[in-house]
Amino acid sequence: MNVPLLDLKRGFEGIEGEIREAIEGVLDSQRFILGPQVKEFEEEVASYSGTKYAVGVASGSDALLLALRALGVGPGDEVITTSFSFFATAGSISRAGAMPVFVDIDPETFNLDPALIEAKITERTKAILPVHLFGQCADMDPILELASKHNLTVVEDAAQAIGSEYKGRRAGSMGNLGCFSFFPSKNLGGFGDGGMVTMDDEGLAEKVGILRKHGGRSEYHHSMIGYNSRLDTLQAAILQVKLKYLDGWSKKRQENAGYYDQALKGIDGVKTPKDMGFGRHIYNQYTLRAKRRDELKAWFKAKGMGCKIYYPLPLTLQDCYRFLGYREGDMPQAERAAQEVISIPIFPELSLEEREEVVRVIRDFYEGGAAVSS
Repeated sequence: MNVPLLDLKRGFEGIEGEIREAIEGVLDSQRFILGPQVKEFEEEVASYSGTKYAVGVASGSDALLLALRALGVGPGDEVITTSFSFFATAGSISRAGAMPVFVDIDPETFNLDPALIEAKITERTKAILPVHLFGQCADMDPILELASKHNLTVVEDAAQAIGSEYKGRRAGSMGNLGCFSFFPSKNLGGFGDGGMVTMDDEGLAEKVGILRKHGGRSEYHHSMIGYNSRLDTLQAAILQVKLKYLDGWSKKRQENAGYYDQALKGIDGVKTPKDMGFGRHIYNQYTLRAKRRDELKAWFKAKGMGCKIYYPLPLTLQDCYRFLGYREGDMPQAERAAQEVISIPIFPELSLEEREEVVRVIRDFYEGGAAVSS
């Protein structure tokens, strides 16, 4: 049996009629740029995330960039962030003209370790950018306390965490700004790129809205240098349909995770992800720590099992950041995670038979004496 890491077709089949109707509505209107569905979707995401405002942008990467720009982050500034994330987390800081300052991770959650932040704060520090990795919120209270103590702003990278919660608060509602991605593989994924910035501050909402339209308040009049970063009306219309099903899909992911938690218990060689009990974990990925990880990946491939490594190299060791002077050993937890993590299928439509097959393949690898060359 082949089991994919993700099967977007299955999710589409159940709502195909609604999606096609939404697309037809946009085609009939011919309002492809900032049509009414964009504003409606912004209001729905703001309500869902527990914020007053939301502004749709072209991608999750742009959401981070525009959030930083709206806060005035630029050349000469430093932004403290995690060493273990998708590249856009650090890339957005650099694109804003600032310098990323990396902090190691909590080995239990893979999220930024709050205890290591204060030592990295300097007179140039402007913001903290935590990531809610794999669908579980970072430990936000100590981060927010440090930000308040040192007069810093906080941007939440919630690209993988829409609907997740921390002590009763939704991802994207705790910092000054929250950033979401609607890349197709996300729990709420569009039919291409898309993103959203959430906030409670009306002034910040206005700035992000201006920045996404080339920095113009009105056509051909520009108060700042901005970007062409608008959420397409077609994407907004599709995402409006999908948002109605998001909580149900998240619940199924949680059920799949619960199955794995029990079924993989006691297998010497794998460690299941830890739910810290902060609130709602929405499992954008179900990420194991695995001994002989690369061999396990090859074994999965040989057996037709989908898997992926998020992420094989810490941000501190990326070639483009070598100039910052980080070396192997500087981020021991992130570096260890990069050698051990592997994500297995968790998508909502995963069947019981498929879950059982994934577990059987893992068990056979570790208990059957499998040896596969990677």
